[in-house]
Amino acid sequence: SEIGYQNNVETVKMKEVMALLIDKTNIPLKITSDEAIYNNSNYNTKFSQNVRIEYLNNIILSDAIELNFNDNLIKIYENVRYTGTQGSIFADYIKINLITKKIEIYMKNKSDNVKVNIKK
Repeated sequence: SEIGYQNNVETVKMKEVMALLIDKTNIPLKITSDEAIYNNSNYNTKFSQNVRIEYLNNIILSDAIELNFNDNLIKIYENVRYTGTQGSIFADYIKINLITKKIEIYMKNKSDNVKVNIKK
């Protein structure tokens, strides 16, 4: 890890990162990545390179994730691939509200379609 300052805020650059978020029902959400930058004042974290989220029997892979505690959001983007018990999804963005668990899956270009493969 390397501690630095941006706009008078302490940040921590990390390698080989693992974060564990546990909700009110004690279900863990695990995030791993090769690198991350952690903001020590608001706890927001930007994960990059080989990012993986595991939640129950679901796995999301991407190149970048922003964990934003100010807005209670996880924004997943760049080469997003989701795999679960029902099938798989390929999209540009996934947003997850940490409070409501509402999920938005969408493409940068509104004329492009999210690709969905359903297991039979």
